[in-house]
Amino acid sequence: MKEISVRAGGQAGDGIASVGETVTRSLSRMGLHVFGLNAYQSVIRGGHVWFQARASKDRVHSQGDACDVLYALDHQTAEVHLPSLSSGGTVVFDPEKFAIPPEEVPVGTQALAVPTLEIARKYTSQSILQNAAGLGATAFLSGIPLDILQRTLADSFGKKKGEVVDWNLGASADGYAYARAHAAVNPNAVAPSGAPKLLLTGNQAIALGAAAAGCKFLAQYPMTPASTIMHWMAAHSQEIGVVVKQAEDELAAINMAIGASFGGVRAMTATSGGGFSLMVEALGMAGMTETPVVVVESQRSGPSTGLPTKTEQGDLNLMLGAGQGEFPRAILAPSNPAEAYRMTIRAFELAEAWQTPVLLASDFHLSECTSTVDREELDLDVEIPSLYAVEPNGHEYKRYLYTPTGVSPRAIPGQPGLNFIAGSDEHDEKGHLISDVKSGIPIWVAERTKMMNKRMSKLAGLAASTEGPVLEGPADAGVTFVAWGSTAGAVRDALRILAERGVAANLLFLPTIYPLHGAAVAAHLARAKRPVLVEANFSGQLGRLIRAETGVEIPNRLLKYDGEPFYPHEIVQKGIEVMGRGGQ
Repeated sequence: MKEISVRAGGQAGDGIASVGETVTRSLSRMGLHVFGLNAYQSVIRGGHVWFQARASKDRVHSQGDACDVLYALDHQTAEVHLPSLSSGGTVVFDPEKFAIPPEEVPVGTQALAVPTLEIARKYTSQSILQNAAGLGATAFLSGIPLDILQRTLADSFGKKKGEVVDWNLGASADGYAYARAHAAVNPNAVAPSGAPKLLLTGNQAIALGAAAAGCKFLAQYPMTPASTIMHWMAAHSQEIGVVVKQAEDELAAINMAIGASFGGVRAMTATSGGGFSLMVEALGMAGMTETPVVVVESQRSGPSTGLPTKTEQGDLNLMLGAGQGEFPRAILAPSNPAEAYRMTIRAFELAEAWQTPVLLASDFHLSECTSTVDREELDLDVEIPSLYAVEPNGHEYKRYLYTPTGVSPRAIPGQPGLNFIAGSDEHDEKGHLISDVKSGIPIWVAERTKMMNKRMSKLAGLAASTEGPVLEGPADAGVTFVAWGSTAGAVRDALRILAERGVAANLLFLPTIYPLHGAAVAAHLARAKRPVLVEANFSGQLGRLIRAETGVEIPNRLLKYDGEPFYPHEIVQKGIEVMGRGGQ
């Protein structure tokens, strides 16, 4: 598969994110599949940051391993990333800022000194314009046509006109011309292919999915990496008709969302692990009052505030046990923006249909990385049926009526003849609290048991309504990787590399973490020759859940918890290792 990878690095505040965004947008406008990784520190200025854009005519699922073109704004970037430069690759730098000694340039690659600051001074004294010149040189080496680059640059300024736009267009053209005069296009460059593609981060896909699902209220306290969900919803609140409330803390945010849902609208909140820890008491209240609510939990490295801008899958145990006592829930885990869009819609449908909280398990890598999405993957025609079918009929309304499915008739509160109590204490069918004694007999014993059975019976319906494990790749593979969330992307790329090396491997992907489709998972694992658990946490939390639910232990493990996402080469290496020792 022919592909091109472009990497840029510098210090926070150098405009690396803008450079990366321009490159990814330009590549997507060429009709290519793109994956963009934004790696940054939790500081405003200073600290090494970098961006990688990987593109191909075929689908790419991760940031990949190496880079073909490296744009280095400082010497630290060159030191850190030159070892990742592929054969035939080029590092672009400005000799006025720093030098790259010849011995630091890997064999088979080249260093291209581009006078980006000198080019910038032709137009303005603002040194940040050097990025436009650097972008021009990088675009030429990457095979990006100048007209596409310049249209992308112009569009990034929106409605702004005038000399700033002209400066950027001029500097980018000069950088492009300089590179064309002193170097050649990288041999891995991919020609334009078809119509431009949509480009989404996971968070944008979640927000768009919520809008398509009819979400009318979002309450959130900003916490990386979930914050941009609120940013997108707020920016589009008028056109999609949604109320966005920035709460004073995460507990207030989920309580507001529960209140909005109780009042009759689809509602959501979003946070990361630290904020979700504050929400667990209210999550239990939603379970007890059987109020639908969607909670996005975008995981980052913990414990405590951990690594605020790094990825991990360490909150699964928290999501499984969040809330005091036991109540039904579903946990969905998308692996890419297209899935994030669809699963967000499904989360709202499940929450409404089964009157219970539904968690969407994301992570930093999915939330903030950028990926192209085919337009047909986003179905915007979403049916939103009303589940408020109860009308006053002169009979007593039992909000928590015992039913075989556990789902009781739901009415918008406040209607005449449909009054009921929705307390956070245990209750009977009418909602009356049962912590009482009548004639010396504790009345809660029988009612508590019946009400718990009613609520927990929803798990069977949730399991039947959610997607089971998906086996991707040849059924008779020698190695089966078991993964969830964004980790599956690197596995999918690794499968292709392993196949090229003569190793047949497949992926057992779990889009629904809970309720676990235990029988289906066990059946797949029984057929797997050498299963390997791949998770971004220390203890293999999904593996523990699988063992608890099925009794199946996955002995081979590839666990990562350094804050960095998985790279395909790590999974390839593990697959070859497991095949070499027979899976023992």
